Amino acid sequence: RSSLAQKKRITASVNVYLILQKENQILLQLRQNTGYLDHHWSLAAGHVEPGEAATAALIREAQEELNICILPENLNVVHIMHRKTNRMNVDIFFSCKEWKGEPMNAEPKKCKGIAFFSLNDLPSPLIEYNAFALQAWTQGQFYSERGFV
Repeated sequence: RSSLAQKKRITASVNVYLILQKENQILLQLRQNTGYLDHHWSLAAGHVEPGEAATAALIREAQEELNICILPENLNVVHIMHRKTNRMNVDIFFSCKEWKGEPMNAEPKKCKGIAFFSLNDLPSPLIEYNAFALQAWTQGQFYSERGFV
């Protein structure tokens, strides 16, 4: 029997992030009551559920969090991050320039507010790895790694 059969495979959380673009601005949310980086600005985001495609997860999260409808063909993967925290994460950042509906804070218990910001004037505090991914994206860097020594 080969050693491959006994090899332990890693499991990773697959996370999706929305870079919703209006002209040269992007939409950010101010987190609250989530237990994770509350009072920080972040991209709209969520976890991919078992059996769910990444684009479907992001479309679902955009509907739940912002009350907007996004078509799969309007999503473009612009950055992938392999990130190590207390778990392994594969973060997929999508840009989107077209959607239906007016973005609104559809989860006020988890989000204090939403706003569009210029990429040249992002608010603080912004979740560090979100800021890193946005900078990588604007510099044309498609892939990054964070949290590995």
